[in-house]
Amino acid sequence: MWCAAHPPAVAVPVILHCDTVIDMVNPPLVVPDRVEVVASVTGEGSANRTGSRFGFLATDLGILWDDGSGNVLAAFGDTYGVGWSGPGAGRRSADHRRNVLLRTSAAAGPCDPAGGLRLDQAVQDTAGHAAEILPKDHRPLIESTVIPTSGIAVDGVQYLHYMSVARWRRKGWRTNYGGIATSTDGGLTWEKPRKARWRNSLLARRSFQLGAFARDRHWVYLFGTPNGRFGDIHLARVEPRRVTDPGRYQYWTGSEWTSRPRTAAPVAAGPAGELSVGFHTGLGCWLMVHLDDPAGRIVLRSADVVTGPWSDGQTLISGTEHPALYGGYLHPHALHGDSICFTMSQWGPYNVYLVRARLSRR
Repeated sequence: MWCAAHPPAVAVPVILHCDTVIDMVNPPLVVPDRVEVVASVTGEGSANRTGSRFGFLATDLGILWDDGSGNVLAAFGDTYGVGWSGPGAGRRSADHRRNVLLRTSAAAGPCDPAGGLRLDQAVQDTAGHAAEILPKDHRPLIESTVIPTSGIAVDGVQYLHYMSVARWRRKGWRTNYGGIATSTDGGLTWEKPRKARWRNSLLARRSFQLGAFARDRHWVYLFGTPNGRFGDIHLARVEPRRVTDPGRYQYWTGSEWTSRPRTAAPVAAGPAGELSVGFHTGLGCWLMVHLDDPAGRIVLRSADVVTGPWSDGQTLISGTEHPALYGGYLHPHALHGDSICFTMSQWGPYNVYLVRARLSRR
């Protein structure tokens, strides 16, 4: 059940991303002018008091998307409650849930300096306890966890790209596959269709294990990377009614779209970890935010068209000031004017923060 501390506000119409007819040889350069952490999003010390209200003290990621009704859904990764003491992720015994889903109403501004990102409701299994929405495969040694990577709403259906993590490695992780889960009741219940999966190879080199959805008037796009945080970024597209059918996706080769995923060429060079993409109406271009793990930073790229060329990564926020940062997920209602808002995670406190960045196009 969805459970709210306050009744949901009246929804506002969703603003769909639009495409552009500009085709430039050189990408636009968008640079951050001022970046500030607005507030904590999760944790009992945040304005959302997620411990006492939703039963979790620590979590990460904070993937944001418009639910089609003007509200914003927020999916989090491995989540811990009573028994978590930090730093970092907790024990399985610390009320572990592999993922949880919350919602913020349309009335909540995307970057409120007083409260940050307001979380109004959570999918709950019992009162005051956020539920795990995507369970793991309980067969031995098959799946360690199920982590959301991107979400999008299309024609009343919620689609959540996730990665099936087989096991953790010293540097990153190995996936079984990247998949798409669906919900037809606003995120309350989910299914994981077996056909909606990009299976990994034996050498763990296939893309679309991590994903980032985006959309224009005609297509749903899926940006993808291999497992871990060190691969290049590839691009696929599909008709909106075929989101859960990998056989209907077309892949960008660098010069054309093809139905053969192995011919896809990178649209942006790695190393790339968690990523998100959106069209910024104020700047008139596409923006991409992703983790550059070796450099210890979250970067910003820009392009006039989704196929690129994409600009080189500009440092958006650095681990020098925010140690062990990761994530970087754009707020869909903050892609206008001269700024963006995005979520950032930190490993030590193992919680999520809202960050605002003012941008300029050069």
